[in-house]
Amino acid sequence: MSQKIFLYDTTMRDGAQTEGISLSVSDKMQILAKLDELAIPYIEGGWPMASPKEMEFFLKAKKELKLKHSVLTAFGSTRKANMAVGKDPQVKSLLDSGAQVATIFGKTWDLHVKEVFRVPLEENLKMIHETVAYLKKQGVEVMYDAEHFFDGYRANPEFALKTLEAAADAGASTIILCDTNGGSLPHYVYETVKLVRARIAVQLGIHCHNDSELAVANSIAAVEAGVAQIQGTINGYGERCGNANLSSIIPVLQLKMDRPVVPSDRLKHLTEVSHFVAEICNMRTNDHQPFVGASAFAHKGGVHINAVLKNTLTYEHIDPALVGNEQRLLISEMGGKTTIQARAKKLKIDPDADPEKAKAFLATVRERENAGFHYEVAEGSLELLLRKAYDKFKSSFDLEKFSVLVEKTPKELTSQATIKLKVDGKTQLTVGEGDGPVNALDQALRSALQKFYPQVGEMHLVDFKVRVLESDQGGTAARVRVLIQSQDEDDSWWTIGVSENIIEASWQALVDSVEYKLLKDKK
Repeated sequence: MSQKIFLYDTTMRDGAQTEGISLSVSDKMQILAKLDELAIPYIEGGWPMASPKEMEFFLKAKKELKLKHSVLTAFGSTRKANMAVGKDPQVKSLLDSGAQVATIFGKTWDLHVKEVFRVPLEENLKMIHETVAYLKKQGVEVMYDAEHFFDGYRANPEFALKTLEAAADAGASTIILCDTNGGSLPHYVYETVKLVRARIAVQLGIHCHNDSELAVANSIAAVEAGVAQIQGTINGYGERCGNANLSSIIPVLQLKMDRPVVPSDRLKHLTEVSHFVAEICNMRTNDHQPFVGASAFAHKGGVHINAVLKNTLTYEHIDPALVGNEQRLLISEMGGKTTIQARAKKLKIDPDADPEKAKAFLATVRERENAGFHYEVAEGSLELLLRKAYDKFKSSFDLEKFSVLVEKTPKELTSQATIKLKVDGKTQLTVGEGDGPVNALDQALRSALQKFYPQVGEMHLVDFKVRVLESDQGGTAARVRVLIQSQDEDDSWWTIGVSENIIEASWQALVDSVEYKLLKDKK
């Protein structure tokens, strides 16, 4: 019988070290609650000693959240060199956090002991043993992170193993082997874990970084070699190139290796969790991420589309619904009427009721793509266009006029947009200010609509792309394509606009973005 695998999430600590991510206490509370819903066994909340904010989170979580499936763990270090463990304020903070489990890291690479800690190797072993033993005596379960283990084992195998033995002898429940620099290869990870497994009786775990694009592969190799715990982050967030991506590891273990790590009824929420964490972290979703990305099950080529419509196994390695994702058939000049009909059926539109509409719609797509539109990357605009073609869409508002003013002074550049529109016959006039004309337009539009549609306050723009298209006139007279990515807690979507005027192209994309948000919330 295969050994049970336990997941350990470190999104709120290791993942928060991603460039561009900064999590508030409120952010972390939301992530903790969402990961508990996914039933991740261990969730690392952070390093209590790092800042008052970190300690505030632990105390707030203990007081306000009743976790149903997960255990909140605190992260810390071995005691300082030449200091009594009971007097180390960092060790004390682990106890003050109230966490039931503490994960502490220590040095296993003699290079770090000599050049970073600058203490004798024997003192480092005492630091590990005494810290683990002290916390365990206080009634805390202790997991030991063997930092830089694979590099340390490569450089000095005997010393690296002695550090593990120090933690094991002191009572660590799990010893996690860390590929901290992310430079190891799967065969080396597998062979090394096997050797450690033969010498260390304590349960082992794996913690991999992605600097060689191998964090997931190395984690799976470690499972094959006998580890019982995998550490990682949602969406692979982490310092430098990131950590092992739990959004990929979970379905690989559960669907490919028959090693269940979350309840089967929770797996279908994986895509939702991935997008939720991206939203809280204020990061763009990665459309090309395996399993949970918007493009993970997207098909463009006519041959591929024809095949998957007959049998999805032809070009899909799993059923997208198992991880809460969906199949997408991209409509472009490369597609045909069959693609249009399949997409219409997915939107609960009967294309057979009027087959000529499918033909006319394909002609419209080809004509518009010839003019510069690119619908395979703007699914929001595409769905709106398709629903309009089949008379299944009614605009939520009507524009009367808008104006944009950009004012430049020696000290600053400001943008202001004024919009006048009608909703259900009621006129709304609104002014918005922003960093640029598009930002000002977006602020004015959503401000005007929020009174009628409060949900537009849930969305925000996360990306804006402009491309100059080919033109005989060239230069500033050329047509431009604007792509806008919008996001809310559950989803992200792209919309498009094309015009000789960049403001007009931006307006088209903005309108589609808001209309799509209102449409999807009705579904």
